[in-house]
Amino acid sequence: MIEYHYELDFKLSSEENHSSWLNRVVASEGGQIGQIDYIFCDDPYLFELNCKHLKHKMLTDILTFDYSVGKEIIADIFISIERVRENSNDLSVSFGEELLRVMSHGVLHILGYQDKTEKDESMMRKKENEKIKMFHVEQ
Repeated sequence: MIEYHYELDFKLSSEENHSSWLNRVVASEGGQIGQIDYIFCDDPYLFELNCKHLKHKMLTDILTFDYSVGKEIIADIFISIERVRENSNDLSVSFGEELLRVMSHGVLHILGYQDKTEKDESMMRKKENEKIKMFHVEQ
């Protein structure tokens, strides 16, 4: 089950379409969704979590708390809508595309993909692009 929570004035255009897509994303990597909670928030909200839980005093677009057991995905994924908007402007992509990238990024981390090295980051970008295309094919 995927649930969406909103800590600011924002709402997904279609929770059903996003949930269907995310289920396909996880299944395409051999996983299964147990429970994912996406929490959409602003910069101060996510900054506080980043400081408290990771001791990082910086802004970020996403924090993922993974409670998964085996291939069953259980997680809380916090996304700063402010960061996504700013990143979409900086990268000259639509807000919707950047939001899909960030949403898939969190799930891909849970599924074992990393982005600390150049090689890993390149693979992560490839996978994000692949998963974004899955959203557009099925809609």
